[in-house]
Amino acid sequence: MRILLDTHILLWWLADDQRLPGPIRAAVADGRNSVYVSAISVAEIAIKGSLGKLESPGDLATAILGSGLSHLPFTAEHADHLSALPWHHRDPFDRMLIAQAVVESMTFASVDPACGSYDAQLLS
Repeated sequence: MRILLDTHILLWWLADDQRLPGPIRAAVADGRNSVYVSAISVAEIAIKGSLGKLESPGDLATAILGSGLSHLPFTAEHADHLSALPWHHRDPFDRMLIAQAVVESMTFASVDPACGSYDAQLLS
């Protein structure tokens, strides 16, 4: 399975946070799965961190690679798909992540109930 992590799932994974649901924890830990982190999540963490809205690992890129996760760039094709997404909610970061998951045929790992409204495979 190819999995794209929502930003909060990434942070919980890196922090070994108990809020990370068991099925997601097991899927990320399963070496048969390819698990990705979007450049969008890194940008979201950087922006919200600079605003004092959250704390993150100091060298996020190194922490991601050190955890065995792969980077997923945000492309023009991903951006173009945003126009086809319904407006189930207005969070621009989540909308970009959902667009990536749909375009790349990935399972999206998130506990955000609004993400389940999109036409994407959800792991929660």
